[in-house]
Amino acid sequence: MLNKLSRFIERHLQPGGAIHVLSTHQKQLAVAALLIEVAMADHQFSDQELESLSLSLKSKYSLTPDEISELITLAKSESNHATSLHQFTQIINQHCDGTEKFNLVKAMWEMAFADGNLDKYEDYLIRKVADLIYLPHSEFIRAKSQVKAVLTGLK
Repeated sequence: MLNKLSRFIERHLQPGGAIHVLSTHQKQLAVAALLIEVAMADHQFSDQELESLSLSLKSKYSLTPDEISELITLAKSESNHATSLHQFTQIINQHCDGTEKFNLVKAMWEMAFADGNLDKYEDYLIRKVADLIYLPHSEFIRAKSQVKAVLTGLK
């Protein structure tokens, strides 16, 4: 896995400043893995969820479609081999500020609602991640409300 991550960093992320680049890549991978965890919480990874994940990663990181595909593949692999959410939430806590944490939880809600159905396991997982990244409950609720408002505004 480390070799795959290193090659991905060398090919797609900013050259030079290896420590900063590694942190950026780890953050991207952690975000993608957490979004995949939400998509897989109901044991189905639908086309709508894949599309939502791709759009979310594209808007957050300005990656090409090939980079997004590779990041999703790496995140799926990382997620499948993870024993807990701790390895991902630890990276978020080390490298993200309050706004980035809020945006992550908001993206998780978008992922949960992507297939048109909020599953209780998706809800539980987002709540658990919000707690692990020390996002205040009021921000957790605000993120969910904003996503629901956008969804109801489209209908």
